[in-house]
Amino acid sequence: MTRLLTSVALSALVCSGVAKAPQRATFSSGTLGVRVDVLVTKAGRPIAGLRAEDFEVRDNGVPQRVSLASVADLPVNAVLVLDTSESTSGPKLTRLVEAAHGLVDRLHSSDRAALITFSHAVNLRVPSTADFRLIKKALDEIAPRGETSALDAIYVGLLSAQAENGRSLLIVFTDGRDTASWLTDDEILDAAKRANAVIYVLAAEHARGWTILRDLAEATGGHGVDVTAGSDLSDEFQKILEDFRSRYILTFVPAGVAQAGFHRLDVMVRRGGLVVKARPGYIGKDLHE
Repeated sequence: MTRLLTSVALSALVCSGVAKAPQRATFSSGTLGVRVDVLVTKAGRPIAGLRAEDFEVRDNGVPQRVSLASVADLPVNAVLVLDTSESTSGPKLTRLVEAAHGLVDRLHSSDRAALITFSHAVNLRVPSTADFRLIKKALDEIAPRGETSALDAIYVGLLSAQAENGRSLLIVFTDGRDTASWLTDDEILDAAKRANAVIYVLAAEHARGWTILRDLAEATGGHGVDVTAGSDLSDEFQKILEDFRSRYILTFVPAGVAQAGFHRLDVMVRRGGLVVKARPGYIGKDLHE
């Protein structure tokens, strides 16, 4: 079933002109190095000004020599994965579209964005583009209907992100639990661990407390947000983009560890009182495979 869904999703991306032979696991020790997006905060606010020597990274318990890449040199590839099932009708959809518009307005000219919506089916409305007018036009044309296939949509989002250079950010919004996906929780979690993308999830109403959404965010070093009746959705979208732009990018070539298998990552800062957020591991690939 997973192979069938993979084929369908890839076909959709190819037909839309997005796919560039997406690979299964760019986040692996089979590449030139491992890249880790790291958010460092104090009292909930991002901390700037850290250097490579301020970080300590352990791969399966083994200290690694890390480099710090310049965030300014890497554009953001923002993939919006939005629930447009019947339950989002009315004011809820209005707020969601306004929030998405606000985020697009804050993208830089060097960034790219894609729009995926889902109900009982997944719709790649706008493949990754630097023409943000296309995203905004498609947002204004959304008409809610049907059930919820959130997991399948996130999978297609990961494939879309995988096809682009730069730093990939998936912003997922849903107000309900899955009723129509083919993928299982374990399958989408495995796909997220293999992809070099950070997932932020905004969960409203019945989606709040849905464990897999939190697991996906944690597995990629992202964050889960519970959206309540009093939440300012536009503000939440903007915070996500600000947090993502504030992340440090650490790179290292794995040394002293086996190539294949799951690698546990421990990322620490050699300063007290700071909170570090990063993905807990990656899946390595044997270079001789």
